[in-house]
Amino acid sequence: MPVEVTLDVMLARRRVRSKDLAAHVGITEANLSLLKQGRVKGVRFETLGRICAYLDCQPGDILRYVPERGEETGEGAGDDADPGGAAAADAAD
Repeated sequence: MPVEVTLDVMLARRRVRSKDLAAHVGITEANLSLLKQGRVKGVRFETLGRICAYLDCQPGDILRYVPERGEETGEGAGDDADPGGAAAADAAD
């Protein structure tokens, strides 16, 4: 999986037990365990926000993109895209 979950590392750094985090976030310990193992297909932004608020961290502190072997790094990606299109207009607002 190209996204690695490093939540267990942040829990150790903050000296927080999974049980306490799960209770604060409002999810079961079993679901938190699945998230820590990277065995989920997605996570709600609300859940991610609550985790980050409790651990005083950013999403990038607990999620990491790891390209799969042979996968492009993104350079040259979007060559077909409109270079001055909607994304550039949104950034200017």
